[in-house]
Amino acid sequence: MSGKLSHTRNIGIMAHIDAGKTTTTERILYYTGISYKLGEVHEGTATMDWMIQEQERGITITSAATTVYWDCRGENHKINIIDTPGHVDFTVEVERSLRVLDGAVAIFCAVGGVEPQSETVWKQADKYVLPRISFVNKMDRSGADFFGVINQMKEKLGANPIPLQIPIGEEEEFSGVVDLVTNTALIWDTDATGSAYTVTEVPEELKELVEEYRLKLIEGVAEEDETLFEKFLADHNSITPDEMRGIIRKATLEHRITPVLCGASFRNKGVQPLLDAIVSYLPSPADIESVKGINPKTEAEEVRNADASEPFSALAFKIATDPFVGRLAFVKVYSGTLVAGSYVLNTSTGKKERIARIMQMHANKQNPLQQVEAGDIVALVGFKEIRTGDSLCDEKHPILLETITFPEPVISIAVEPKTQDDVDKLDLALNKLAEEDPTFSVRVDEETGQTIISGMGELHLEIIADRLRREFKIEINKGNPQVAYKEALASVVAHREVYKKQTGGKGRFADIMFEIGPAEEGFRGLQFINEIKGGNIPKEYIPAIEKGFRTAMQNGVLAGFSLESLKVKLLDGSYHNVDSDSLAFEICAKVAFKEAARKGRNVLLEPVMRLEVNVPDEYVGDITSDLNKRRASVEGIETRNRYQVVKAHVPLAEMFGYVTSLRTITSGRGNSSMEFSHYAELPATLTDEVIYKLKGYLVK
Repeated sequence: MSGKLSHTRNIGIMAHIDAGKTTTTERILYYTGISYKLGEVHEGTATMDWMIQEQERGITITSAATTVYWDCRGENHKINIIDTPGHVDFTVEVERSLRVLDGAVAIFCAVGGVEPQSETVWKQADKYVLPRISFVNKMDRSGADFFGVINQMKEKLGANPIPLQIPIGEEEEFSGVVDLVTNTALIWDTDATGSAYTVTEVPEELKELVEEYRLKLIEGVAEEDETLFEKFLADHNSITPDEMRGIIRKATLEHRITPVLCGASFRNKGVQPLLDAIVSYLPSPADIESVKGINPKTEAEEVRNADASEPFSALAFKIATDPFVGRLAFVKVYSGTLVAGSYVLNTSTGKKERIARIMQMHANKQNPLQQVEAGDIVALVGFKEIRTGDSLCDEKHPILLETITFPEPVISIAVEPKTQDDVDKLDLALNKLAEEDPTFSVRVDEETGQTIISGMGELHLEIIADRLRREFKIEINKGNPQVAYKEALASVVAHREVYKKQTGGKGRFADIMFEIGPAEEGFRGLQFINEIKGGNIPKEYIPAIEKGFRTAMQNGVLAGFSLESLKVKLLDGSYHNVDSDSLAFEICAKVAFKEAARKGRNVLLEPVMRLEVNVPDEYVGDITSDLNKRRASVEGIETRNRYQVVKAHVPLAEMFGYVTSLRTITSGRGNSSMEFSHYAELPATLTDEVIYKLKGYLVK
């Protein structure tokens, strides 16, 4: 089994939008023999972009999984690949994929370099401590700059990029790469599909540059090992490629370096060496630290090793609906073996689930498997209730794995079906979509009775509406997009709440004294501190008080928005031997929150976006002037590939329709990218105006 595990790779392909992730994945499918023809994103024929919406727009919306096999230096390896979206609205797909992967390939555009979403996905990979290699794509494009991208990786990402290849030519002249490990040149045949390339000597004009970078690489490798260092001092060319690969792999797995390769996926150049690098330098499940979890019965920490003989454990990282097989749960198996038709325990819900079938995924197609073992990524079919982030395990050996955290939605619209017959169908469809996508939420406004859907951006909600029409055959009316504000308590308030209810027989009684106020900086959710001494409130009632405050945070007193964060310090209280119970204290906390919050200073928080605008020199003044009108704070301006890049933070409320304005200002020559940054206090002068508008918010 260990031999089989060491030949498995679970990797994600991540990048900014339009860097060429899906095109690179399509080439991988072709060269590994999974696809018999080259799929193209711009033609809508990419295997991994299987949704109609993806094919129409030429972007990736949902992360697609596939399994390929690649022979590297005489050994066959299985590579499970997840192709993730680059658009910021679908960042949830990247987050949940990276949570279960062992390594990643970060793709950068040779012209655009390190772009905003590149930074976001890099930070997400840092969060999950993923070893990664980088691929500088589009070397054939005008303005391609391999070493410029490497410098940006150092400056913007804080990475330690180590080139393993040097490009032969750039832009239209790009024809191949020099492999610094083997000191050979790989030249691709321009007439073919890229399957054939010639291994030859390093071109004369590159020898000096290659020697410089090769010497740096060998020196770095030699420093890692005493024996190799002695070989280096005697003759640096005596270190073999296999010795170099071993040390490069070790340094990559220890997160000390990021190997960098280059190519032009669309022109079919550079993909085979990338596959070799995935196998050579990225970890197998056996190289990854054993997964840790909590035993729900004993609350003790337990460890599961990547071994088929250990008890079964897996994490569901995505739920999808397939028109033919029904609901699919994508899972990463961390330990043990699962046989189709057997039962597992869902530790997150405490319920047993029968797994009718196990599927190996290839985009939206499935191959049935009889069983699956540790280290694999598969889809399960036939379950009743599994959600994103649920832990699945052997019934006799329960374990609760760390779940996945997702960003909050920042934009909302009201929706209603065009026909009365579709009311129930709409509720059902929206709940199915919310189940698939944790960054999409549905609620009913208590005051207006309207259905409000929330997501990560205008495109996100546009795709949801499109899916309702195509998949569920429901036509809807939509309101104008609204910002998803949050509330916060900006002052500390002390309060005592006594809850009494007598109905004849057993009544209800709870008494709590507490302070509420702003949570510590950077804290999200409820920061609950219990300072009760001497058992004035029994310990068993404390969780109910915490639950009451947590529930109450969902509706602030200012405009009914949820609170981003809150600090509650429980100081004192009392109870009644007969009338007090957990429910009484939970209700008391809910009432107490509303009463206490009304005494304090409440503020609205608005989502603030990180914006980058790329424009020619002559438009910079107009762009900054326009951004100032939108309450933006311009952080700086830098030059990138003959364009000026304006960086700013700007409230989302001011950015609706910005793409159209930008086109008008720059005569169609500017472009922008935007992603969520943080919540900030809405100026007092605008708060009343926002609340007034919200009260009159109806579907037009």
